[in-house]
Amino acid sequence: QIQLVESGGGTVQAGGSLRLSCVSSARTFGSYAMGWFRQTPKNEREFIASVGRSRGDTHYDDSVEGRFKVIRDNAKNTVYLQMDHLSPEDSGVYFCARTRRTLFTSKPDLYDAWGRGTQVTVST
Repeated sequence: QIQLVESGGGTVQAGGSLRLSCVSSARTFGSYAMGWFRQTPKNEREFIASVGRSRGDTHYDDSVEGRFKVIRDNAKNTVYLQMDHLSPEDSGVYFCARTRRTLFTSKPDLYDAWGRGTQVTVST
């Protein structure tokens, strides 16, 4: 069973940066698209960013476009989320997830493997 482990969360001041990492145990890591989601206060998981099997196939929610960057390193079985110009609205628990879909999807229900999340807190 695949395991995804996130790290890199923490507390940062508004305007600062963080880089999240997600390491996959799957030997087939490079065959699947990966996504990043944030848990809302209503316990819903909202889409943040995704990267397809190709590193150039990236998608972002409008709220993070231009500030966040998702990068995958298949040699390290790792996907990163570089977050710059952070604001308090970016705070939350961030999860990485895997989807078997070959086309882009932002729907959490279409991701079949999830990490346990890492907390990001942005202070004013």
